[in-house]
Amino acid sequence: MKVIIIEDEKLNAEHLINMLKRINDKVEIVACLESVKKSIDLFNNKPKADLIFMDIYLADGLSFEILNSISIEIPIIFTTAYNEYALKAFKYNSVDYLLKPVDINELTNAIDKLNRLQSRLNQFTIENIFDAFNKEYKKRFLVKSGEHIQSIKVEEINNFFSEEGYTFVNYIQNKKYIIDYTLDQLEELLDPNLFFRLNRQSIVNINSINKISTYLNSRLKISAQNLPEDYSIISRERVVAFKSWLDK
Repeated sequence: MKVIIIEDEKLNAEHLINMLKRINDKVEIVACLESVKKSIDLFNNKPKADLIFMDIYLADGLSFEILNSISIEIPIIFTTAYNEYALKAFKYNSVDYLLKPVDINELTNAIDKLNRLQSRLNQFTIENIFDAFNKEYKKRFLVKSGEHIQSIKVEEINNFFSEEGYTFVNYIQNKKYIIDYTLDQLEELLDPNLFFRLNRQSIVNINSINKISTYLNSRLKISAQNLPEDYSIISRERVVAFKSWLDK
């Protein structure tokens, strides 16, 4: 694996390199840079690398200046002592956002996450793309309320969640119904441009999301209409996919 490190503190850069070597002794450090200017000069020459580790505060500015100046398609793991830029970092090709001092276990998890993402991309064939464009997604659900049966439009559903063996649908009118589907089945039936599986317990409509916040261990927490708070945490493994979903 070829790695570029952008870090203005020499000791932090050396610590990161040592941990990378412990994780994979075949890691090759392509470049180690400490400034926005030197980084832009490097990327103008189209370096070949598999991963970038990028601090946010550099000797001559913020690393976002690099990303706003030049297109970089190499995956990025941000390493910083500050957590206030986490949401902004998700706009870019970020695999993870690690707070200093970087822990070797978190670093290992971040690299494993990158490997899993790349493996999934390699499995995505032309046939998959064709099927995705031609698939018909569910447009309505029948729900029962007392003696009555109602048909509700999918776009008017805020979320689905699973509790005590039942699957519930939260309707836009602040009504909750039990439906005869599992969340796994719903993932196949719902338009992925509109709905996202946050975790094992919930699926949310993009239009119902009010706020996104950083949470413990590189996870995210969302505030969404009628979504129970206990089901609002985005698991670490889904954060990158969630960011891509929001940025479509």
